[in-house]
Parts: sequence; C-alpha cells; structure tokens
Amino acid sequence: MSETYDALDAKILTLLQRDATQSVDQMGEAVGLSRNAVWRRVKRLEEIGVIDRRVAVLNPDALGLGLSVFISVKTAQHDAAWATAFLKTVRSMPEILGAYRTAGEQDYLLHARVLDVKAYDRLYQRLIAKVDLQDVSASFVMEELK
Repeated sequence: MSETYDALDAKILTLLQRDATQSVDQMGEAVGLSRNAVWRRVKRLEEIGVIDRRVAVLNPDALGLGLSVFISVKTAQHDAAWATAFLKTVRSMPEILGAYRTAGEQDYLLHARVLDVKAYDRLYQRLIAKVDLQDVSASFVMEELK
C-alpha cells in the first residue's frame, strides 16, 4: 500500500467506485468504521488527489449510443501546432470519450460511443475534415467484458 492510503482507504475507494452515492453510514458499516471516520478519510483522499472527482456513469444503450469503437490514428505531423489542433478537435466531439497518445505503430487511440456504423462514419468524416491524418482505422466492440 502507498503511504498516502491504507487498506481501509482502499476498501472505501472500492465502495465509492461501485456506487459514489452511498452514504458514509453505509460505507462505515461495510468497512467497520464510524461515519465520521469514513467522512474524514474520504475528505483526506480528495485533498491528496487520490479521489479526483465523483461522476455519474451513464448507460450508453439508454442514450442510444450502443456502438463502442476504438479508433487508431496515425499522423505524419508531430509538431505542436498540429497536436494542439488535434486536441481541440477531439475535445470538441462529445462522442469521443477518451483520447490517448500512444507509443508504437499508431500515434493516438480514441474511444468513442455512437449509435451505429453510420454515426461512426459521420464522426470519422468530421474528424478528417478538421485535422490532417495519415491513417485512421476503427475496431468495433462486439462485447464488453469488463
């Protein structure tokens, strides 16, 4: 365990990752601490940056975003101006949930959620219209395992 948190903190973090709406009373009962002790630990974990933020995890199917796609991007440009334009473009597209600069054959990996393949094609067309890319390939998720 890290010096910044212990085994009880790890249990609290696991509970929060499963359901951040549960009360400190519920978490205290689950880990064997008082509500005040749990509250102090959660506040400390937020203060030291272990807990970055608490969010709602949305059901993509309920939102009509049933197709998950990983988009591999290769570029011939590696200058700061291009990277800034790429980042601005990716951030402006709400369908893109994650964007990662990678090592290896591909330069970037994007994770997007869209309605279907036609919606992915519209996303793809908007992406290539905004930034110059050498190669783009997509992998459509057949089944989410974890």
